[in-house]
Amino acid sequence: MRRILIIFALLLPSFPVAAQKVYKGTSVYDSGVLCHVDDGKVYKGNSPYTSDVLARFDGTSLYQGTSSYQSDVILTYRGGKIYRGRSSYESDVVATWRDGKMYSGTSVYQSDVLFTYRNNKVYRHNSTFQSDVLVTTSARLHPLLLYWILSASY
Repeated sequence: MRRILIIFALLLPSFPVAAQKVYKGTSVYDSGVLCHVDDGKVYKGNSPYTSDVLARFDGTSLYQGTSSYQSDVILTYRGGKIYRGRSSYESDVVATWRDGKMYSGTSVYQSDVLFTYRNNKVYRHNSTFQSDVLVTTSARLHPLLLYWILSASY
């Protein structure tokens, strides 16, 4: 049995991972898909086309379109903070992530909560009421992606 589990664990990374979808409000239907993240790329709606890539995410930085150039970095995530571009200056912090909540700038005050992320649902401000769901995700998403998706105009 142990040998089977080890073989399965070795093969696991080779299986394709399903795209993480972001739905408007509480929808979980394809018609409500705002964007989806697949292989580090954020696509418009359900589109599979490279021309519809809105951004590329490498785990710490978000790039414009399919770019990998440092000059095209939109946001950077470091130590629970989201910075403009490649900056590491405190004055360039646009949001702070802590315990499932996104705060404005460097604040961690309850009055500065932008959104709450719980059970793959993003709620307005500090709420967890169903009527305050902004988006629903099909799987856990990185805080930087959540911030960017919610700040984008759809």
